[in-house]
Amino acid sequence: MTRDDFQRARSPEAKRVREAAILDAARRLGRQHGIRQVTLTDIAAAVGMHKSAMLRYFETREEIFLRITAESWREWVPVLCEKLRAIEQSDADAALDAAPDAVAAVFASTLAAREVFCDLLAQAPMNLERNVSVDKVREFKFATRGALAEIVPAVRGALPGLSEGSVVDLVAAATALAGTFWQIATPSPEIAALYRSDPRLAHAILDVEPRLARILGAMLRGMQAPGVGAQ
Repeated sequence: MTRDDFQRARSPEAKRVREAAILDAARRLGRQHGIRQVTLTDIAAAVGMHKSAMLRYFETREEIFLRITAESWREWVPVLCEKLRAIEQSDADAALDAAPDAVAAVFASTLAAREVFCDLLAQAPMNLERNVSVDKVREFKFATRGALAEIVPAVRGALPGLSEGSVVDLVAAATALAGTFWQIATPSPEIAALYRSDPRLAHAILDVEPRLARILGAMLRGMQAPGVGAQ
């Protein structure tokens, strides 16, 4: 779509096409360069629009990425819940004993596979929610609330002893850690080379999925202790 196409379009459908193009460009640039590095000017250039024209569709770059964060939640949840239901269907005693680690592994693998989502999870509370209107924050929080409404029964199906509050804590921990760990695991090329060059800095090299799975597994086993997770 050319710059003239963007300027001529007036219908609601044309507006949806523009917004989709803007979101796709921002997602692509975020994957290539990291969310923090992408400016409104970068996104405008990628879709052939002037920066000022972008403001007809999104107030700020943060609004664009907050929308993508909400969409990423909606894309992640069905995949997560499908894998959790597979754990629920396995009702052997051995499987039940292994369920906390299995649930942890599902959270870790599905989050680690979504690098842009992990980046956004870190950026949302630090930056994205701080430069948008209250209404946009409200919309975003309702999106995450809807996600939790699907995740809670799926986790409790796999781990029946957990309370709703414990599952909410699990989701908060999983998403916060995934965002933080992804930032640690993706330093600049110069810093990454430094870590690899000195064995004394090996502890700074982080593999997101196994680290996240270990921590969440320990958390879930603790929650399953008598009188803890069922409260």
